[in-house]
Amino acid sequence: MVTSPHPLVAPEIAGSPSRPRIVAALSGGVDSSTVAALLHEQGYAVEGVTLWLMRGKGQCCTDGLVDAAAICEQLGIPHHVVDSRELFQAAIVDYLVAGYGEGITPLPCSQCNKLVKFGPLLAYARETLGISQIATGHYARVRFEAELGRYQLLRAVDRQKDQSYFLYDLSQEHLAHSLFPLGEYTKAQTRQIAARYGLVTANKPESQDLCLIETYGSMRNFLDQHLGQRPGEIVDTQGRVLGYHEGIHHYTVGQRKGLGIASSRPLYVVRIDAAMNRVVVGEREEATQAEAWVRRVNWVSIPAPAEPLAVEVQVRYRTPPVPAMVIPESPERVKLQFAEPQFGVTPGQAAVWYHGDLLLGGGILERPSP
Repeated sequence: MVTSPHPLVAPEIAGSPSRPRIVAALSGGVDSSTVAALLHEQGYAVEGVTLWLMRGKGQCCTDGLVDAAAICEQLGIPHHVVDSRELFQAAIVDYLVAGYGEGITPLPCSQCNKLVKFGPLLAYARETLGISQIATGHYARVRFEAELGRYQLLRAVDRQKDQSYFLYDLSQEHLAHSLFPLGEYTKAQTRQIAARYGLVTANKPESQDLCLIETYGSMRNFLDQHLGQRPGEIVDTQGRVLGYHEGIHHYTVGQRKGLGIASSRPLYVVRIDAAMNRVVVGEREEATQAEAWVRRVNWVSIPAPAEPLAVEVQVRYRTPPVPAMVIPESPERVKLQFAEPQFGVTPGQAAVWYHGDLLLGGGILERPSP
């Protein structure tokens, strides 16, 4: 068993029964490695499982398999590799390529968490290993609210590393069988814990936000490889041709840099017209909107409400939450009314709404009507 000069307790698992079995999802990074070590020291019978998603560099690829295997060897726990490349290709790569080809900017991470990681990982743990609980290195927290009879998802203590935004699409079944031991720690504390355990990944550099970037070098390279070049026009909101592009997949709503056109005033991507193969640009106020429609809504911590609800909403991972009203049309589709018009609301990205640290729900931003 790995020991530490300052034994640390993972908050979610304190007081656990003797030698319960659990799967630690291991990407080969410091976060998941630290989770495995914490659980191991707590007395869990830990088994590491790594999903092989792609060939190449990065934590979701062959490099990650090697580092995950090294962690399991260091901890003296079993290591299992699940070949998920075909599933990842269909659920993520094909999804991204189709979305960018249609002129939207898909968010792969929440889809990957639901369809590629948590669901299949739980199924493998149960059906192959006979284990009903998994733990991951995500920075988020889960609690059970007895009055609602519902598991709730909360932001991590470390707001700079909080990953709840990417977990909004998880089901009650997922949350009921998942632990996020790092939700109470900061990233700096995680590094310190890993160093105290002497983990081989303790000083491993931070991974890119998107695993495809690590593999292909850039999102542009990935998209060019799958979509090629499709030249078309860059026009203003009046339809006047200002320049030309090599593919609408190189652009996203709100983008200013790299437009490849000369202008005496700052211009931004206002919308992408896939049918005409055009990129439409305008001034900043033309790229702002007071409301947005959201589809494929998942209500996480509360049942779907019938009445409008005041929330704080994030329309991108790195944007701060802003006040808004969620107005339900159905449990799966809502309208967002922002307290102030928002810039760069991007079709295909996730809108996720909170009440303080409590993640209420989220969904995919629709393309506005012309």
